[in-house]
Amino acid sequence: MKTLYTQLSATLRVTVSTLLLLFVAQLTTASPSTPAAAGEWWNQPYPSRFDSSTLNNPMSLIRVEGNAFVNEAGETVVFRGVNISDPDKLEQKGKWSKAHFEAVKAYGANVIRVPVHPVAWQKRGNNDYFTLLDQAVHWANELGMYLIIDWHSIGNLKTEMYQHPMYNTTLKETREFWRQVSFRYKGVPTIAVYELFNEPTLYSGQLGEASWDEWREINESLIKIIYSHDTDVIPLVAGFNWAYDLSEVRKKPIRAKGIAYAAHPYPTKSKKPAAEKPKDWEKTWGYVANKYPMIATELGWMRAGLPGAHIPVIDDGSYGPVIVDYLTQKNISWTVWCFDPDWPPQMISDWDYTPTEQGEFFRKVMLEQNQ
Repeated sequence: MKTLYTQLSATLRVTVSTLLLLFVAQLTTASPSTPAAAGEWWNQPYPSRFDSSTLNNPMSLIRVEGNAFVNEAGETVVFRGVNISDPDKLEQKGKWSKAHFEAVKAYGANVIRVPVHPVAWQKRGNNDYFTLLDQAVHWANELGMYLIIDWHSIGNLKTEMYQHPMYNTTLKETREFWRQVSFRYKGVPTIAVYELFNEPTLYSGQLGEASWDEWREINESLIKIIYSHDTDVIPLVAGFNWAYDLSEVRKKPIRAKGIAYAAHPYPTKSKKPAAEKPKDWEKTWGYVANKYPMIATELGWMRAGLPGAHIPVIDDGSYGPVIVDYLTQKNISWTVWCFDPDWPPQMISDWDYTPTEQGEFFRKVMLEQNQ
């Protein structure tokens, strides 16, 4: 009798323990999806990941191998595409839609660079801005295009001085931005590249000082934060002089694996005639592609006198064939600025997607080369 009682007691204890564990697990699972009442900051779920199961088009992860981007089959991938304007700007103007992405695809692009301006990120807040980026992921995935997410500031991140208030940020905010982005989109192949900071510049000393060693350490700290969440994405690092000068990489490269470098080789960054510009490009940034993958994440031109024409984008058109030939020879990826009729140098002249001179040129190249 005692033996039977002992067995029953043991069975009861196991049953009760199991029920308690299931109850606790149910509470733990349910709590993040339980809506918090207004003001209940202690019940707000944080953070949350993008739901990859909502993506229907399987896309290969892109990784770095030597000085190339490769897919999971080991095939070399060259990105050729466009910059769109900030999603916040497009949404405010009623132009943020899948149709906009379809227009980009019709131009032959296989990648879209998405510039996130600090002012827009701050104004919307991370949750509302992530709604826009989530939509970008869905639309790009459905169309088989990759994304580059770009923290679009211009200035000196060390001194936290910037060229215009719309670029104002802090090192803490920049780190937090990449912490949240890399957590949210972990394992989402559609987002291939994170461009850490758009255009570093000291602006001839007006924005204070920063050495390459200091800039290198800042980028390495950002990469460590990203890699702590996701090692299947490619961090992209720019040099000084508005992302034009990578000469320091020769002796002091970024001390991290799986990265790439960015350049913004607009026409007048080199003062030489078009046919001679490749000599300057090779010396200042192009040589980096001999060892590391590169993306010219901004390039393009427009003629003087057109709306928005300014240095360094003014050119007579001779720049286009020369830059494309150089990038092709070096196996360097690129995204043209900008697929928007308002932001010069424009690729389109209106919202009917009528191409400008450079828009027609780059459309033809992308349609031919992105087969």
